[in-house]
Amino acid sequence: MLAALIGYGKMGKAIEKILIERGHSVVSVIDIDNQEDFESESFKSADVAIEFTMPSAAYDNYLRCFAANIPVVAGTTGWLAHLDEIKVLCEKEGKTFFYAPNYSLGVNIFFEMNECLARLIHNFPDYDVSISETHHIHKLDAPSGTAIAIANVILQHIDRKKQWTPEKTGEPDDLFIESVREGEIPGIHDVVYESETDYIQIRHNSKNRKGLALGAVIAAEFIVGKKGFLGMSDLLSF
Repeated sequence: MLAALIGYGKMGKAIEKILIERGHSVVSVIDIDNQEDFESESFKSADVAIEFTMPSAAYDNYLRCFAANIPVVAGTTGWLAHLDEIKVLCEKEGKTFFYAPNYSLGVNIFFEMNECLARLIHNFPDYDVSISETHHIHKLDAPSGTAIAIANVILQHIDRKKQWTPEKTGEPDDLFIESVREGEIPGIHDVVYESETDYIQIRHNSKNRKGLALGAVIAAEFIVGKKGFLGMSDLLSF
């Protein structure tokens, strides 16, 4: 597989290492200082592009990949206002796009655990629920895409919660997401279901970026030769 990397920070470097370990070639690396390389022949030769940049740049990066007919694995969060536009391009123009709020296998198991709990807690109104997420100080978007994905599952299954909010309002139908930015923490996500008598807490704690990087590479391997808008559920059920 010939891969292009868009974004060459810590995640980009971790992804590059895993690509090479798995026998793939990195034919193009694009960062903020060489945007002209989107027009290069080396970039256009890629079988897939893996993008981990910033929310403000992500959507334009995806469009530039689509213009070169290169499938995209999207690792950036905080750009989801454009999600429907990406889905339309996949449906109407045959583009290929893979998005997951988190590429860690462990996080996706955590998602399944949370969905199971939310289904059960729906029937027990004495329990309230809250979410907290902690990441490194360089992460710009808050709440994290992972926390929002967790919240959306809870909202789907617990009718007494109507919307998530980054502020602790005290309103019973609000689902509070607390965001903390501290040091170089790769990512911690907690969900707490609490009543007057006890609480149930589940946590996912990323030790490092390797799990995210490996998941992104596996997603890239998965989408080569495929069309459409794809996600972790497609990969895990493959």
